[in-house]
Amino acid sequence: MRLLCFLFLLVFAGAVAYLAYENQHEVNLTVFNQSISTHIPVLVGLTYLAGMLSGWTVVGMLRRSFNRVIEEPLPGTRGAAR
Repeated sequence: MRLLCFLFLLVFAGAVAYLAYENQHEVNLTVFNQSISTHIPVLVGLTYLAGMLSGWTVVGMLRRSFNRVIEEPLPGTRGAAR
């Protein structure tokens, strides 16, 4: 099973590398009235990283909130608010 996962990852990485190689055009972005020129693979990579980091943050907040909700109150506290 690990070999199959590794092969899938290898094929996916190869496809991403090929697409990045074929699409090395520059694009112009306008952010806060400033123009930035960058290559498409760089833009896609930074967008992916920003999405991954924001996703980890949201999942972490939800996990902490869920764990806090399902915690049992301490004996003798009668479920008093924290």
